[in-house]
Amino acid sequence: MIRAGVGFSNALNPKTAAGEATAAAMQEAGLAQAKAALCFATTAYGAAYPMILRAVGAEAKTPEVAGCSSLGVIAREQEIESGNALVVIVLGGEEIGAHRFFVPTLRGRGSEVAAEIAAAVRPALRQNNLLCLFADTYNMDAEKLLPALARELPHVAVTGGGASEDGSVGETFVFCGDAVSNNAVSGMLIAGDFDLTIASSLACAPVGPPHQVTAVRENVILELDGRPAYQVFAEAAGPLASDLRRALAFVFLAVPMDASADKIERGKFLVRNIVGASEEHGALAVAHHPHKGDTVGLVLRDAERSRNNLKETLEDLKTRLVTAPALGLYFDCVSRGSGLYNIPGHDSAYIRQYLGEIPIGGFFTGFEIGPAGEHTSLLQYSGVLAFISARTPRS
Repeated sequence: MIRAGVGFSNALNPKTAAGEATAAAMQEAGLAQAKAALCFATTAYGAAYPMILRAVGAEAKTPEVAGCSSLGVIAREQEIESGNALVVIVLGGEEIGAHRFFVPTLRGRGSEVAAEIAAAVRPALRQNNLLCLFADTYNMDAEKLLPALARELPHVAVTGGGASEDGSVGETFVFCGDAVSNNAVSGMLIAGDFDLTIASSLACAPVGPPHQVTAVRENVILELDGRPAYQVFAEAAGPLASDLRRALAFVFLAVPMDASADKIERGKFLVRNIVGASEEHGALAVAHHPHKGDTVGLVLRDAERSRNNLKETLEDLKTRLVTAPALGLYFDCVSRGSGLYNIPGHDSAYIRQYLGEIPIGGFFTGFEIGPAGEHTSLLQYSGVLAFISARTPRS
């Protein structure tokens, strides 16, 4: 039997918080000793991260502890986005094995880091494998790291997200054992005999038709459909265009997963930030490197679109989950919380409504790692759900 539990605490004393959350998770799981523990803690505990990790490991009786800093945490139906908050997720049972990993010096070393992660976890691979990856958001080169990791570990599912913070520090941190570091990646390989179901929900939907890039210089789009790119952006933004800073927080570039696609379809595009816009020069600077002739789109982030996409994703999950999961992990973009919906706990409430009582834990991410068509990609403005279930007999 797979045993899993989720515990939460917002105690001001960090050691107390770690002890409370871990004890609650262990009790729910019915474990005397865990195989692994994941810990996500808000910036308010920053100075005490090493103490927290030691307390989690001691209470769970395992050295296999990993996690990261976060703006907020998710524990069942609670989504806490500020102040003191800490969630601990424990796993155990004969069907489960776990192995933590840590790779320093992340910046500018995407392919090399992927090779080091693969070397660290390869000896622990089993029948089914889930690689949970937590990275310093400000230093990860996902466009190189994730494809390289897929080549190194072609049959291993990868999920996770970027560590986050509340803006008071300017750094994000990852945890491994009782070590804490920025400019690094950590994580946990969960391996064994289980069923794995992963899905992602997007907070953005296309606004307007697709466009062809007709003039571009590196990451600066000069023309779309032969018109100044800024003009096309302003039309899509509508009233938001009068406040450029606000417009850039809600309107983004959509990139089809299939480079030959001429449409922007649900579940078949990636979202990338528009990092600058100039009405004077008619240009858009984007967090992507498009080429002349590429099809791109513009998408809008809003609560209604996000809610509808989440409901569609959960409907699909209901048909894919054969048995009730033992554990759910949720990696949710920092832009999808109460600031988007104007109510706390939105996504968690819908997850429970559609899927029932499942131990679910996670955190608010700087970016997400999850399924994008046939591949695993860096996602933005997404919520990624990963469910571990007891293995169902195959006929």
